[in-house]
This record gives sequence, structure tokens and C-alpha cells, in this order.
Amino acid sequence: MAASASSPEAAGDSGTALSDRRPKNFFVWREFVWGALAGAFGEGMMHPIDTLKTRVQSQAVITGTQAQKNILQMVRTVWVADGLGGFYRGIIPGVTGSLATGATYFGVIESTKTWLEEVNPNLGGHWSHFIAGAVGDTLGSFVYVPCEVMKQRMQVQGTIKSWSSTVMKGNVSQKSGMHMYGYYTGMFQAGHSIWKEQGLKGLFAGYWSTLARDVPFAGLMVTFYEALKDLTEHGRQKFTPDTDLHISSSFEGFVLGGLAGGFSAYLTTPLDVIKTRMQVQGSAMRYNGWLDAFRSIWVDEGLNGMFKGSVPRIIWYVPASALTFMAVEFLRGHFNEKLDADVREVSKLSIDTSSKIREAA
Repeated sequence: MAASASSPEAAGDSGTALSDRRPKNFFVWREFVWGALAGAFGEGMMHPIDTLKTRVQSQAVITGTQAQKNILQMVRTVWVADGLGGFYRGIIPGVTGSLATGATYFGVIESTKTWLEEVNPNLGGHWSHFIAGAVGDTLGSFVYVPCEVMKQRMQVQGTIKSWSSTVMKGNVSQKSGMHMYGYYTGMFQAGHSIWKEQGLKGLFAGYWSTLARDVPFAGLMVTFYEALKDLTEHGRQKFTPDTDLHISSSFEGFVLGGLAGGFSAYLTTPLDVIKTRMQVQGSAMRYNGWLDAFRSIWVDEGLNGMFKGSVPRIIWYVPASALTFMAVEFLRGHFNEKLDADVREVSKLSIDTSSKIREAA
């Protein structure tokens, strides 16, 4: 005999069915929240490495192309000139930008890849991941790029004493008659100063070069991550099919996220070099657009210039991506289950209450 609508069995089945539908349709907001928290966490932890990468890549703009420092020399330079605080310059706009791009990246991936696969079943899984990652990062760029401009300019400045010394000595490589921007005391003062001097164009300096870097990077990273997850699962089924070996999703996210971030970071380093130099040049205008920057770097510095800062970029992205994916998987595993259980309980209570009302009627 089929269970009636008012029976506990029906209520349980309805609650379960509702739970099965929710992750795709109703609770996508979770991915936005988890992504924002994870992105900010990764950026905050790895900001000193990002500062070194920015300093190494921007030397041609700040001090010219001659006698550029390597990563170890740059560590010493920052420490001697600016102390520990120099490594953390620009961390507030950095974390703010990562909150936005982390939210859109993971939130849009979760919703867009499912929609793409439903609309076009013939679209390969990895292609849907690539497109979803690219779309998510593009949406986040409207907040991320102004934050990135402020962050990187604050990173290359260091302390007010060292920046004043750099400008007064005429070390800044710029066009004749142009003046380098003044010292920024904080995120809001930086934003106001850039807006006043250069307007919206200044805040979105290097926007297209940022998209040229981040769209392929975001697409590659989620594609590599999903591919590595598939490869790991295939290996588990092939080599340890009868064991009870369980690897936590957080640990898997840490390892596979780090590898995915490292591969993607190295492949997109030339795009990152161009973006960084265009954003730190200010009104000095050493480069007149993306193509001019690419040509100038290639002619003046060759392949070595295109991959300048690849080591600190990888050093930054491997742990940053590992921590980000680990945090996302941890939040999904620990909070999604609790939220699902709470909503199932509310759904069951609602169904039981409705049943009692009908019986009373």
C-alpha cells in the first residue's frame, strides 16, 4: 500500500527529495560564501610572496631594465629597506579583491558548469569547467582589478622613506615630463588619489591585460583541478578497489589545488608580467597598451623577461591555491551537511504541521 501524504514515510521522502534538489538550485549562495572566505584566506596567508613577485616583475618600470634583482636579492632588499611591514604593503586591497573574485569564481563555477552541461550535453566536462571558471573570474574582475591596481602600487612603494628615496633619485623609468604617483597611506587614500589623478581609467589600468591573464588562468586551474580529481579517483578504483582507505576532501583539495594552481601559474606568467607592468607604471606610461608592452618586453628582455617572476609566482600560487581549495572543501564538507540537515528538519516539520491541519479540518 502506498504511503499517504500525511504519513512519516511520505514526509521523509519529500524532505529527502527536496534536499537532493537544493544543492543545484537553491543553495548556490553557499559556494559564493565559501569561495569568498577561502580566497581571502589564501591571499592573506601568501601576500608576502605576492609582494616579492610584484617587485621582481616591476623592476623594469621602477628602476629600468639593467641589473635586475633575483628573488633572493629582492627578499634582502625589501627587508633592509622596509622591514617586515614591506612584505605586507597592500594586503587590505589584496584581501578585498580576493573576497570578490573568490566568491564569483566558486559560486559561478558551481552554477554555470551544471547549466552548460544541461544546455549542451555534448560539451565535454573539462570544457564546461574551463568556461565556468573563466566566466566566474571575469565577473569578479570589476572589483578585483581596482583592488589589484591599488595593491600592486602599494607593494612596489614599500615604506614612505624608501619610496621618496626612489623618486627623488630619479630611479623611476618613465617618459620625459611625466611624474610618478605619490605615496599611498592606505587603500581608500590610494583609490581616491588614483581617481583624482587618472579617473576611472587609472583604477582599471591594465584591465584587459588582467582579463587576458586571469581568464585563461581561471579556466586552466579549475580544469586541471577537476582532471586531477578524476585521475585520482580512477587510480583509487584501479589500484585500491577493495580497501576502506578514505582521503578527506580537505586534504585532496590541498594537494590537487596546489598542483592545479602551480601548473596554471607557470603557463600564464608572460601574461602576468605584462599586466603587472601596465598597472604599476601609473601616468609614466612606459607602455602604450598590451601589444606595445608585449613587444617591448620581448625585444628588450627576451624570453627571460616574459617569464620574469615565474618562481615567486609559482611559490605563491601553489600554497595559495592549495589553501583556497582546502578551505572550500572543508567548508563544503563541514557546513553543507549541517545546513542540509537543518533544512530537512524544517521541511519535515512543515509537512507534519500541514498534515495535522488537514486532519483537523
